Amino acid sequence: MTTVSTKPYLIRAIYEWCVDQGFTPYIAAMVDEHTRVPPGYARDGQIVLNVGADATHQLVMDNEFISFQARFNGVAHSLLVPVGNVVAIYARENGQGMAFELEKAEISANAGADEQLVEALPDDGADADRGGNDDKPPPRGGHLKVVK
Repeated sequence: MTTVSTKPYLIRAIYEWCVDQGFTPYIAAMVDEHTRVPPGYARDGQIVLNVGADATHQLVMDNEFISFQARFNGVAHSLLVPVGNVVAIYARENGQGMAFELEKAEISANAGADEQLVEALPDDGADADRGGNDDKPPPRGGHLKVVK
């Protein structure tokens, strides 16, 4: 019997914690041929996405993929992120959450990628009825813990 990774369960748990605390959950992920995100929003093979209820529609977090619809500059897109590509999930407001190590196959596929992450948020004006987003970047800090 094959054991299922704990990673998708931990991602869902941190997501629920963020929501319960009134925080905005963000995921940071590596972008590769298996990841579907709008062109131009990934930087150096990485992307940071707001996965809060105000920014997503039809969010599904299963054991293999995270999928949802979101608006970027007023245009709706369907996104698909493999759970294996998620490098962190955290609360935007305080940076608390969890970071994950990439597996060796993922590290070699993304060799040389810069550590800087870029935010990809829905357009504020287009989503005013969904709560919108302020323009503050997520806090930087040592609140994330690496899970092996």
